[in-house]
Amino acid sequence: MKRILQIGSAFIGIIVGAGFASGQEILQYFTSFGYMGTIGAIIATALFAYLGMTLTRLGSRLRATSHKEAIYKVSGRYLGVIVDYIIIFTLFGVGVVMIAGAGSIPNQQFGLPPAVGISLMSILVILTVMMNVDRVVAVIGSITPFLIISIIILSIYSLFTMDSSYTELNPIAQESPSALSNWFFSAINYVSFNIAVGASMSLLMGGSERDEKTATIGGLIGGLGIGVIIVLSHLAIFSQVDIVASYEMPMLKIADDISPLLGMFYSIVLFGMIFNTALSMFFSLAARFTEQGTTKHKLFALISGLIAFSLSFYGFTELVSFFYPLIGTLGLFLILALLIAPFRMSDAKKQKDRS
Repeated sequence: MKRILQIGSAFIGIIVGAGFASGQEILQYFTSFGYMGTIGAIIATALFAYLGMTLTRLGSRLRATSHKEAIYKVSGRYLGVIVDYIIIFTLFGVGVVMIAGAGSIPNQQFGLPPAVGISLMSILVILTVMMNVDRVVAVIGSITPFLIISIIILSIYSLFTMDSSYTELNPIAQESPSALSNWFFSAINYVSFNIAVGASMSLLMGGSERDEKTATIGGLIGGLGIGVIIVLSHLAIFSQVDIVASYEMPMLKIADDISPLLGMFYSIVLFGMIFNTALSMFFSLAARFTEQGTTKHKLFALISGLIAFSLSFYGFTELVSFFYPLIGTLGLFLILALLIAPFRMSDAKKQKDRS
């Protein structure tokens, strides 16, 4: 049971990055559609549960040590090439965005130059990537519970202190900028983007777990956990949308309104979640091209980390606006591969049993 919860918690930690924990992604992808955004959040929950379960089960069955071998086996030669390069692009792109985002929190909360957060995050990520996969999973999973507890507290506070009804807030929510023009496609695009972000590390987590059932349940719980956090965050922001919609970090604004001390604590949690995502991106990227634990692995981690450090000064907002919508669209190829994966795995197992 401990291992199941560890995998589930780590899966949540991989997916939840700067935009998610801050509430900005939730506002744009769900709350900006009002009531229909709530339905979108429920659909996203179901998809995250299924895809999280599929990824970790696939990784365990194939004993994956990088995403490449697993993707090619379930996607085939041609789709596999497309999905492989999409994941590589996603790993590096989102890794750069996370490091850039790390500069925003100490800047907004403490007035420090962005370079402070960017430098600290780069050093932490490079050093941690050099560890083995089990220790990385443990690091990622250990931070996640603090986020879940924080979001539950913020959601309860928001729901019990809302001054207007959802009926009154619905038109206000719909005036907020949306990531896409349609609530249904927005939910699908959001899942697509995040699965592209978490696929590689999820396969590695599954590959490190020999018991396929344990890996599968861990992925399922992780997917459901992400869905619950989405729904709670959406309801919290929806209930205070007339106050927080204009802020870059709506959830941090809610925390600050409760207590400056809670706001400071949440900013630290937010920094930790950015670290989680950045770590999983660069660890998976290094595992794609090198063998874990080798000198080449550590050298690759150092070089890729330094390149990301340089690019991160381009700006968090600019990088998000470039990478996120593009990855969400490209990620549909990965969703397709994962939807057909159980059938290909079943056929392969039948052929193996016959022989």
